[in-house]
Amino acid sequence: MSNIIEISDFSLPNLDVFARLTETQLRNRLEPEIGIFIAESTKVIGLALDAGCEPISLLMERKYIAGQAHGIITRCGDIPVYTADSNLLAGLTGFQLTRGVLCAMRRPHLPSVEEACAGASRVAVLEGIADSTNVGAIFRSAAALGIDTVLLTPSCCDPLCRRAVRVSMGTIFQVPWARIGSESSQWPQQGMKSLRKLGFKTVAMALNDNAVSIDDPQLMAEEKLAIVLGSEGNGLAPCTIADCDYTACIPMSHNVDSLNVAAASAVAFWQLRVR
Repeated sequence: MSNIIEISDFSLPNLDVFARLTETQLRNRLEPEIGIFIAESTKVIGLALDAGCEPISLLMERKYIAGQAHGIITRCGDIPVYTADSNLLAGLTGFQLTRGVLCAMRRPHLPSVEEACAGASRVAVLEGIADSTNVGAIFRSAAALGIDTVLLTPSCCDPLCRRAVRVSMGTIFQVPWARIGSESSQWPQQGMKSLRKLGFKTVAMALNDNAVSIDDPQLMAEEKLAIVLGSEGNGLAPCTIADCDYTACIPMSHNVDSLNVAAASAVAFWQLRVR
């Protein structure tokens, strides 16, 4: 049975997760290995539930209770459903709930690299990509374009931060992902060893005099390939490029030197997909 709670007092501690906690505080709200994340929109919440994520509480405009969120509320059982009209909620959260519904959820169990890569033939490795919009967009491209797993180095942004989840349109819950290296010192050397042990060849996406074109036949023919992408400003570290089996680039026109990392990932994923 639904537990509908009308909001009148913004100081309720149970509303902290939606309005007053930083992303870091959310990750450590419960036990550090569990934590909390926020999913927005009925579509994204539904995908998170499909993936087995456990809901804690919902926040939504009153009009959605019997409308588009009815199915989500039913799936979530008797958790608290905090509600008010849109103006009141804007005062609480500091912004309009453009998607109408928020859900606080427990963070899912994070698999090991070996578990996440089981059966994978195409893997994306994100090195030091701190921009949450780029991370979310890369996950969306990975899901759409045949990437089996996404691996993130220790300095990457959290894929379960609110913006990354929103930009990914929930695909973060559809593509297996894991952290490769629990400390910066373990990447790239130990991380590359793990990938090779799992049978992957590695390709660094980088502007380099030795880079082959992304449509190089030998590169495209690799049975198991890890596509390594770097941050927007600095790109991949030289030691990472040196450690990879290949370096590849996307041919450019009109003297454009490179694409945004999210756009480049989509091109790379499509070109290097398993055929």
